[in-house]
Amino acid sequence: MKLIVAVDKKWGIGKNNGLLFDLKKDMKHFVEHTRGKVVVMGANTLRSLPNGMPLKNRVNIVLNPEGDLMDAVEKGYVLATSLDELLEQVHKVTDNEVYVIGGAMMYHTLLPYCKTAYITKVDADGGATVFHDNLDSLDNWTCVEEGEPIDDNGYTIRFCTYENASPLQFKSTIESNKEHQHTLRAEQAFLGHNK
Repeated sequence: MKLIVAVDKKWGIGKNNGLLFDLKKDMKHFVEHTRGKVVVMGANTLRSLPNGMPLKNRVNIVLNPEGDLMDAVEKGYVLATSLDELLEQVHKVTDNEVYVIGGAMMYHTLLPYCKTAYITKVDADGGATVFHDNLDSLDNWTCVEEGEPIDDNGYTIRFCTYENASPLQFKSTIESNKEHQHTLRAEQAFLGHNK
């Protein structure tokens, strides 16, 4: 999997279930990466989208332990009610690129499974209340590309690419690794209590 997100100087990503900045070039960057691909998100991220509808021209997989299958069918997204189920759904579509698009808990939980992270760094403090893991402080993540600073709606941004030296594999996690299964169940329980 991959992930894509815009962060401020403190690796903040949002507040009040919304984005920190209105960035047109970053939005174009997001669309170019994810159009025609698979996007994975949590229930709050789905609710934050216009009219609570999944993104067009993409396969949308939504993790919601209390999700309604009828709602998923009507709106046109794939519902996963547990982390195990989400990983199984992602494993089924490995012939296509999969992007994690939020929110904070989804980024944190799925970060170990991501090989690549597309980070838009915004040179500003957005007053965030939710944050992404600081990839610069994680040993297995390395910034392999840092774009030139550009102006986006009055903010200076850089498009950066990070690589994970040792991403976890779905198949071994789901089918054979009991230690990782225990971790998944713990994460699932955490998600269930922190929606």
